[in-house]
Amino acid sequence: MGVHVAHWRKTHSQPNPQTYKIMSAENLQELLVEELKDIYNAENQLVKALPKMAKAALNAKLKDGFLTHLEETKGHVDRLEQVFKLLDEPVKSKTCKAMKGLIEEGAEAIEDNDASLTRDAQLIGAAQRVEHYEIAAYGTVRAMAQLLGHGEAAGLLKQTLDEEGATDKKLTAVAAEVNRAAINEDGKE
Repeated sequence: MGVHVAHWRKTHSQPNPQTYKIMSAENLQELLVEELKDIYNAENQLVKALPKMAKAALNAKLKDGFLTHLEETKGHVDRLEQVFKLLDEPVKSKTCKAMKGLIEEGAEAIEDNDASLTRDAQLIGAAQRVEHYEIAAYGTVRAMAQLLGHGEAAGLLKQTLDEEGATDKKLTAVAAEVNRAAINEDGKE
């Protein structure tokens, strides 16, 4: 047995029963609230970023899509506030580092590249990464809310989850058009 394996077994053996605690519903409730704070911050970051992405987009469908999603995102913020109220929790935000990084990628595409359909393709990629993050986040909190018996909150979260999925599909459709046009644009240079 190698030294690394022996060390791993020592450090990853059975947990100390005095410090190991199985997650209870109360802890899952706390986790749900923490996740909601994170998503609430993520959505508010997106409200600020989407107008910049719309302004930078050349493709009319992409520009319109960003502006439409901006209005949906404002609705997501409102819906999250309703969820906090349903859970008898104050509406609070916790910095979402993941969304901050994803938005920075979109900002880099705008700052580092001249307006072109290739930049639009980069913006679509950045936007889809945001949507995939949100789909994962909303899927997680919806499942937790459902498990904890917060049916009305789970229903609101499911509405947002469905809208995020629809936005991702719209971005995929626009990407097909933008990518084909970008190839033609590249050929003209």
